[in-house]
Amino acid sequence: MGAYFDGFARTLAQDGYAQITARSHIRAAEHFAAWADRQGLSLKSLNEETLKRFWHHLPRCRCPRYGCSKRNLSHGAGLFLKHLEDIGIIQPAKAADPVLEPTLLAAFGRWMREHRGCCKATLNNYGNHISELLHRLGENPERFDARSLRQFVLEGKQTCGAWAAKTRTTALRMFLRFLIAEGKCASTLEGAIPVLALWRLSSLPRYLQPAEVERLIASCSPASPCGLRDRAILLLLARLGLRAGDIVHLRLQDIDWKDGWIRVCGKGRLQSRLPLSQEVGRALVAYLKGGRPRTDSDAVFVRSRAPFREFHSHAAVSVIVGQTFHRAQVTRPCRGAAHLLRHSIATSMLRQGASLQEVAVLLRHRSIQTTQIYAKVDVVALRRIAQPWPEVQS
Repeated sequence: MGAYFDGFARTLAQDGYAQITARSHIRAAEHFAAWADRQGLSLKSLNEETLKRFWHHLPRCRCPRYGCSKRNLSHGAGLFLKHLEDIGIIQPAKAADPVLEPTLLAAFGRWMREHRGCCKATLNNYGNHISELLHRLGENPERFDARSLRQFVLEGKQTCGAWAAKTRTTALRMFLRFLIAEGKCASTLEGAIPVLALWRLSSLPRYLQPAEVERLIASCSPASPCGLRDRAILLLLARLGLRAGDIVHLRLQDIDWKDGWIRVCGKGRLQSRLPLSQEVGRALVAYLKGGRPRTDSDAVFVRSRAPFREFHSHAAVSVIVGQTFHRAQVTRPCRGAAHLLRHSIATSMLRQGASLQEVAVLLRHRSIQTTQIYAKVDVVALRRIAQPWPEVQS
C-alpha cells in the first residue's frame, strides 16, 4: 500500500487538513497497512469489515514501531480506505438494494420532481413510508384496497408522532396520485386516506424577543473565522427570514453585489430575489474575505474544519444556531433553532405595523393561508376585535 501514501497525502492537503492532522492520518494509514500485511490481507480484499477488525485491534495493539494506538486513529485508516475507493483501487461498498422496484421508484421520483418540484430530501422522507406500505401490501398497486390503506394509516398514527403520521398521509396521497395518473390503481383510492385531526393553526408560533435576537448576533466573535461565518448565517436567518435549507443551497453566484440582490431557491424550487441590506452584505463580505477557507466548492458557507466542503444538510445550520443559543445564554422556547429566527422576524414585522401580505412576501409563502398563523401573535390588533365574555358584564 505504500505506493498510495503520496497520493493520500496530496488528497489531505487539497481537502484543507492542517499539516499536523495530515501527518496523524498518514501515520494511521501506515499502521493500517502494516496490520493488514501481517494479517495476510491483499489490497483488493480491504473493505468496511476489514476496517472494523482494525478498530477492534487498536485497544490491544502491540505492533512494532507503532506501540499502543488510540481508537481515534481508525478515522485516518477510514480516510485512507476512502481514498483507495476514490482512485479505483478497491471496490466501493455495495449499497443496500432498494425496497421499491427500481422502475417504479424512478418513475415516482421523476413525476414528483416534474409536477411538484420536490427535492431529494422530501422524496427520501416519502420513500420511507411508501417502502413500508409496499412491504406490507405487496408491490402490485392493482391489489390495493381502501380498507388496507386506512388500516395502514391508523396503525402508523399509534406508533409514531403526530407530525410523522401527517407526513405518512401526505406521502401516501402523493403516491396514489402518481399511480392513478399512470393508470396503475383505481382512481377512487385517494379518498381512502383518512384526514388526521392535527390542526395547523391550533398552536401559537414560538418566537424570540428582538433583544434576544440581537444577543444571539452579538455573541458571534468577529475575530474568528467561525464567528464571521455564524454571524453571517444568523443575519440571513434573522433579517431575511431564510430557512436552514436556503443557507445550505446558497451559492456564490446567487449574490448580486452590484444591484444588491440575493437569489434564494426555496421550497418547490421556487426562486425568489430578496434585497441584500447593508448589514447582511457587510457580514457576508467579512466572512468571504476573512473567514471562508479556500475550497473548490461554490457554496457560500462551508465547514470550518477539514475537509472544507459544503454543509451536508440543513441540520448543520440548526446545530450552529443551537450553539449560538448556548453561547449567548438565550433560552429556547421550543426545540427548534434556525426556524425560530424566521418566526421571530415575522412576529416583529406584524407588531411594527406590517400586513400579512408583506410578511408573506418576505417569507416567500405561496398562499396567504400559510401566513395566517402569525395573526394570532398580534395581541394588540386582536384586542380590538375581541368580544366580551357573555357571562361577564363589560
